[in-house]
Amino acid sequence: MFDKLKQGLKGLVEKISKTGLTEKDLEPLIWDLQMQLIGNDVSVQVAEKVCEELKSRLKGMEISRLGDKSAVVKNALMESIGAVMTNSNDVDLLKGIAEAKKQGHPYLIMFVGINGTGKTTSIAKVTHLLQRNDYSVVLASGDTYRAGAIEQLEEHARRLEVKVIKHKYGSDAAAVGFDAVQHAKAKGIDVVLIDTAGRMQTNRNLMDELIKIKRVVQPNLTIMILDSLIGNDATEQALTFNKTVGFDAVILTKIDADAKGGSSLSVSYLTGKPVIYVGIGQGYDDLQPFDVGWFAEKLLGDS
Repeated sequence: MFDKLKQGLKGLVEKISKTGLTEKDLEPLIWDLQMQLIGNDVSVQVAEKVCEELKSRLKGMEISRLGDKSAVVKNALMESIGAVMTNSNDVDLLKGIAEAKKQGHPYLIMFVGINGTGKTTSIAKVTHLLQRNDYSVVLASGDTYRAGAIEQLEEHARRLEVKVIKHKYGSDAAAVGFDAVQHAKAKGIDVVLIDTAGRMQTNRNLMDELIKIKRVVQPNLTIMILDSLIGNDATEQALTFNKTVGFDAVILTKIDADAKGGSSLSVSYLTGKPVIYVGIGQGYDDLQPFDVGWFAEKLLGDS
């Protein structure tokens, strides 16, 4: 995980630790850092911001002759990375569900994203997470567009022993979501997870369908599913979806196979939306809470 970026950053920490901390000393190394970040799928704007943050933290810093210079540089880089990320604590999924339950109504989560990102599998993982926290769940098969989508969601539901609300292929996806919400209210179910058809962010008609689902269902939370392996394309998808439909948080999938890690930085900074979970495998338990400290430790920790 993040191995390429991790090795590059560790090398730069060592280089910076062996030089002075004046602006003249730092300039070429900060430039190397910027190139390292861009080469690992960090957008240019975000790479520049990280470098500005690091430069301001290190420039002119006084370090005792006997002090650990590499530790100071590493901590400054961790802080600089953290400064460009939206705090995942801004969206507390379980707290939101608990509050909705106290008020006596189901908590509604809508999932959006293009095909192939792992959206349906992520919905199954979130279902499992909620079950472990003693919440009841119903799934809405709002992907009435892709052949096999309903059956795929039904298979996960069978394994997890939850109900799926579905209509025929070609049906109005907003109606599926509406029916799922009514079912949850009638049965006292805590959470409704609404699947939607994957669509490219450039497809206006399909994006309009998402807008309609959101207008009809009025979800408490809209989560964008992004494939971390597609790098800067993930950032472009997120920016377009956020502008057109709007979302509140991100789940990054396939992060266990991501040697670069740049999309984790770019998506959070450029959209202002937090990454709340990451997919680290195919099992239902393979959903890891994401926060700035965890990410920085993965990049710059000793392990």
